[in-house]
Amino acid sequence: MNINKTALLLIDLQKEKGTSDIVGMEEIVARTQSLIETCRAQSIPVIYTRHINRGDGVGLANNEPVNETGSPLYYNSDTDAIDILDEVAPTSSDIVIDKSRYSGFFESSLDARLKELDIQHLLIGGVLTDVCVLATVNDAFSLNYQVNLISDLSGTTSEGAHMAATLIMANWIYDLKIFQASQMQNLLKGKEYQVWETAAPDELNFAPESMKDAFKRIKKH
Repeated sequence: MNINKTALLLIDLQKEKGTSDIVGMEEIVARTQSLIETCRAQSIPVIYTRHINRGDGVGLANNEPVNETGSPLYYNSDTDAIDILDEVAPTSSDIVIDKSRYSGFFESSLDARLKELDIQHLLIGGVLTDVCVLATVNDAFSLNYQVNLISDLSGTTSEGAHMAATLIMANWIYDLKIFQASQMQNLLKGKEYQVWETAAPDELNFAPESMKDAFKRIKKH
């Protein structure tokens, strides 16, 4: 991985109240803070996505939950729910990309900004693993970015959903690398590190009863 062509991409770490239901969110935020500091120290661009639904209800996704006046219940642009969490708030040198669908690339300026910066490698974490992280990783792969998923910087509303989404990405994003945050820190600081890489498509094929065992093969790295 060429550090000079790498960016940290953080997905939807916002004040939306649904975030409080994410398993291990406090730990995710703490690890994210640390990785942000390391990236900024090494002049690695830090990029945030924000999911935003217009308060007037214009342009909402199909069946987006709304109140009796048609205003969105979640990520409402007229509330502070769209703001990045204070603990990991962007600085003036960071980049914030607004989006209205799950993928950070859909009808946004993300791809253009990455090309401006000559980025080839993405370090990705955020929420929800099985929704916006999964959609963004899939689109990044389609656009020929090499993705490094920081597994414990990501989370969702259940451990099972997090594991399933991670395994799906591991099986079908052919050049995906999966790191724990501590191991990515080691890589960036020139220390020895561990990483999971696929040897073949569908390598971690899993059934409901074997999902935890399959996930352990990633988590031990």
